[in-house]
Amino acid sequence: MFLNLFALFVIGVIIALVVFLVVKIAPIPGHIASKRGHPQADAIMALGWVGIVTLGVAWPIALVWAYTRPQQSDTQALTERVTALEAELQRIKAQGAGS
Repeated sequence: MFLNLFALFVIGVIIALVVFLVVKIAPIPGHIASKRGHPQADAIMALGWVGIVTLGVAWPIALVWAYTRPQQSDTQALTERVTALEAELQRIKAQGAGS
């Protein structure tokens, strides 16, 4: 009888340990992405949890995604670049018309 109770206790401790580890490991990619200022940190966090639920299939993808830098879509930088290119085009046209 004692061995049955001891075995049940050990199984309970193992299950609790696994649950604890899942809760600690799953959000790691999301936390990394948040610390690095990734604009898609919430999606990375969700993929980290999905990765754990799917027995670790997508979790490494979330981890790699957390370390990548997405291409910048900074509209102000693009606007400045277009303005500079238009000014240069006008200068070239003025040089061509002046000759």
